[in-house]
Amino acid sequence: MKNLNISAIALAIGLAFSAGAMAEGMPKDQYKATGKSIDADYKTAKAACGALAGNANDICEAEAKGKKSLAHAELDANYKPSAKALYNVRVAKADAEYSVAIQKCDDIAGNDKDVCVKEAKAAKVRGRADAKAQMETTKADAVATDKTVDANAKATEKTNEARKDASAAKHDADYAVAKEKCDVLAGNAKDQCLNDAKLRFGQR
Repeated sequence: MKNLNISAIALAIGLAFSAGAMAEGMPKDQYKATGKSIDADYKTAKAACGALAGNANDICEAEAKGKKSLAHAELDANYKPSAKALYNVRVAKADAEYSVAIQKCDDIAGNDKDVCVKEAKAAKVRGRADAKAQMETTKADAVATDKTVDANAKATEKTNEARKDASAAKHDADYAVAKEKCDVLAGNAKDQCLNDAKLRFGQR
């Protein structure tokens, strides 16, 4: 089953906000039927993973579970569009990608594995931070629909705060990755690497 288009969901949410009310995006019977189809697809995909062994099986199952979670989130957002529903889609996507990435790290050893894990976590943090920023922006835009100066000013302030929080979260995650990459070094080389990372990310 093809995943529902996220940009189309975002458009539906925007239209719903501009109309001042949330309308159901699809009939309830279709929603239930699609949900059952998603669950059936997941069971089929998971069963297919049984032919694999070891970490390949773990990766396969993580992919199947991630697709199921994302598909359900997209379905919910299409059924009842809202800023929160679209946020859940983006979070489900970030979490699904993280689950697969972290399993793939198990095929690596040593510092390379540590870096792999940090990068997977950083990607998850970035995805969740962007999702939250987008949700706050959408909500702020909705509040400002009366076009008053005060409402627009508050909406802009809310949006800027959300983007600032997202940027800080992503910055910290990227710094953690940079520090982890230094662990493979020793002595002066490691010290220099850490100093460069601190300088690049404005850490003291």
